[in-house]
Amino acid sequence: DVLNLPTPLANCFLKSGLAMILFTCMIGQLNTQVNASHCMLDYLNDHFATFTVWVAMGIEASGLLHASYLIQMIVSKLAGKPVESNEPPRDAFGNLCYWGKILFSVAFLVFAFTVTLSALFDGKTTMWEGVPSAVAVIFFFGLMSVVGMLEGMQIAFFAVAKITEAERNANPWARWTCDLLFGNGGRGLPGFMIGRQLCVVSCFFVIARVTTVDIEDGESNVLEVGDGAQKFFETGLLGALITTIVASIAWQLVAGAFPLQFLGNPITYGLLRICLFLEATGICSGAWVLAGIHKSFAGFQKDEVYIGTAEERAARGKGDKPVHGDELGHLTGGGFGAAALPFEDDDKAPEFSARREKILANIKTLRGQVKEAGSKQETEVFEQCIAMEVANLETVNAEQEKFDHVLSKGTDAKDIEAGADEDL
Repeated sequence: DVLNLPTPLANCFLKSGLAMILFTCMIGQLNTQVNASHCMLDYLNDHFATFTVWVAMGIEASGLLHASYLIQMIVSKLAGKPVESNEPPRDAFGNLCYWGKILFSVAFLVFAFTVTLSALFDGKTTMWEGVPSAVAVIFFFGLMSVVGMLEGMQIAFFAVAKITEAERNANPWARWTCDLLFGNGGRGLPGFMIGRQLCVVSCFFVIARVTTVDIEDGESNVLEVGDGAQKFFETGLLGALITTIVASIAWQLVAGAFPLQFLGNPITYGLLRICLFLEATGICSGAWVLAGIHKSFAGFQKDEVYIGTAEERAARGKGDKPVHGDELGHLTGGGFGAAALPFEDDDKAPEFSARREKILANIKTLRGQVKEAGSKQETEVFEQCIAMEVANLETVNAEQEKFDHVLSKGTDAKDIEAGADEDL
């Protein structure tokens, strides 16, 4: 026996796969997710993140997983809500490639389901002996639904993490979910990541049993294919394709398009409770230690150090945008809409008092954050922000002086605004 462990303990910890689940979760996933849940900007400020994005975009461009987009469009149609996108309209050739990839992906997905379900009903998978095929199929689709919800919840929670509390609390279920996630100093979000990963890995452990094709000596191949095709079936790639599309990406795309709907779902609240309970057992508490070491070594700071909270951004007139209607550029969350630029009304003088009050409120908030800063680096960042706000205040004062001076000479307001823009 390994390490001379008692047989019951060895069976429980090793043969069941629990040891591998915990090792995979804590070393390979959870410590990074704990940090990334609150330090997104610092975590992305890395060349490896750029490399990962390019690899992911290359896989997406292959079209193998484009069936996920079709599922997203179907859900959007059923919900009666269009999916907003910042991508430019596709031309005829672009549409041909796009729908061609979707057709190819759907055909491959149907083929994967055909092979997997045929092998499952014929008893040619690695599913545990004694489990009826019908029960295995129910487990298969049930666990994929649970994994899909957890994958979608992760995307939805990150999508709403940086918006205001008023926007998040769309209904009672959403409010209760947010209380669990963002209360207690925001510990609920990384806690969910830990419990969620335990659920996902455990579910995939069973799903892999269901989807992995395996025939014994003397048995016929699945669907009577040749030996070469049978070897391909046994690699598990078909099962991986099914779970990637049906139990992961499709749910993530839907959650990314409708995060608030995911947040206000009672099933979401129930699964969140289960995930937080699993985290509270302490079985993966080592992830917090590893995350703390990684954070200290890398010098990660919370996103609020750089961009403030959603409420603070909204107070500065740089709130997150709920829609993409008239923003500058094409990125979500622009500083202000094109219809709300400063000095846009030719007949209206700039509201210097309101701008000055807003800047003074920002300075007051930042001074409070300086007192609460937990490190010298955070203090320096906040002090730099204060210096920038002071510079903005001086600019506003200079603009008003120039405005008043020019008005006294009867100069047109447009010339005033042009001069103010040049000073900025």
